[in-house]
Amino acid sequence: MASEIIMPKLSDTMSEGQLGAWRKSVGERIERGDIIAEVETDKATMDLEAFTSGILLEQRVKAGEMVPVGTVIGLIGAAGEAAAGQLPLAAESQPQTAPLPTAESPAAAPAEPPDAAPVPSAAPLESSATHGVQAAPIVRR
Repeated sequence: MASEIIMPKLSDTMSEGQLGAWRKSVGERIERGDIIAEVETDKATMDLEAFTSGILLEQRVKAGEMVPVGTVIGLIGAAGEAAAGQLPLAAESQPQTAPLPTAESPAAAPAEPPDAAPVPSAAPLESSATHGVQAAPIVRR
């Protein structure tokens, strides 16, 4: 089965990256650790390494395209393995987001505040006049 090449998240703030250039062509043999593409972020251009060995079966994204993090940009598999129709296209495999609530959908009922627990009253403090001040002799002077 073919392995997906996914647009990586190269920094904490990265939400999409530009595929700068493919370093390998479709049909070319790839070993684990080979540089297969360049990814451009808003701060730097970084090399994308292959995490599996095999043949580059498909390039789903063209060089220069902006791609959301997590999108399948290519496939690596065994020689003679069919890539077409095996996995969804990049446009279909983009990360799914939760649908936004519409005006017709009922709004969630506001949460009821929890019953307030009775607050225990503080014990009355004893006056220092009956017990005296606890202080070192040097402080009393």
